[in-house]
Amino acid sequence: MKIILLREKGNSRALRVSRHTALSAMFALTLVACVTGFFVIDRLTTEIVDADVVAQWRATVDAQRSQVDDMRQFSDSQTLAVGRQMARMQARLLRMEALGARITEMADLDEGEFSFGEPAPQGGPAIRRQDPLNWSDLQGKLDELAADLRLRENELEILESMLRERDYSEAKAIAGRPVTWGWMSSQYGKRVDPFSGKMGWHAGVDFAGKDGSDVVAVASGVVTHAGKRYGYGLMVEVTHGDGYVTRYGHHKAVLVNTGDIVKKGQVIGEMGSSGRSTGPHVHFEVLKNGRHVDPANYVARRR
Repeated sequence: MKIILLREKGNSRALRVSRHTALSAMFALTLVACVTGFFVIDRLTTEIVDADVVAQWRATVDAQRSQVDDMRQFSDSQTLAVGRQMARMQARLLRMEALGARITEMADLDEGEFSFGEPAPQGGPAIRRQDPLNWSDLQGKLDELAADLRLRENELEILESMLRERDYSEAKAIAGRPVTWGWMSSQYGKRVDPFSGKMGWHAGVDFAGKDGSDVVAVASGVVTHAGKRYGYGLMVEVTHGDGYVTRYGHHKAVLVNTGDIVKKGQVIGEMGSSGRSTGPHVHFEVLKNGRHVDPANYVARRR
């Protein structure tokens, strides 16, 4: 085998090497390369997968697993918090619907105008891009909605209280006739007494009608007398507050007892002719701070 060596000046030199020598050199180089590679691989493998590296890997995996568990717990806690908040909001909404229904009834509103049991009508053209809410935005919207619900609930409670007060004021206000059927047979003031034939003072008004017909309270109040009283026969007296008292005399039968609470329009007795009376009628009086006033002014009012 001939080996040619080239020099920088362009000169060359040829060496003759036997075939046996070349093969031996190649075998030696190959053996050196294998041994070197083995030691390098062994060194690298030992450095990569030794006990410290394995421990580091395990620590990293445990840390990542802990992070995943923390994220799962955080997500579960957020979900539970939102669920509790939604339950509270739903309870407030149901209360608002009940309040709204009562207010609609109390205010005599059209049922079709305010339907608290149905969702509010909404609409509009579709938006092409609609981004989902993230947790922070969702929580913020829920907090705003909860605050609005509390505010509206308070407003509805105040409105209900005002309407209830209005209804109470209207209920205790004296208005209307004390009978469901009949006519005024005697007015308030001076008149000829039907028994003596002389001029006398009539402290109320009389409503004549059918014997046994209903006598009703002209306002809500408390019964302060139910029974016989001189001149009145069977009489019912109702106190309404603010200094007002009404009296209903000459009953055939009294249907309430002293201490009862009566409502406006409630039947309190049957028309009769007990006491100082010439026939079936009800003697109706109105007193203000203990003094008689003309009942006709209250009879003329609408119920």
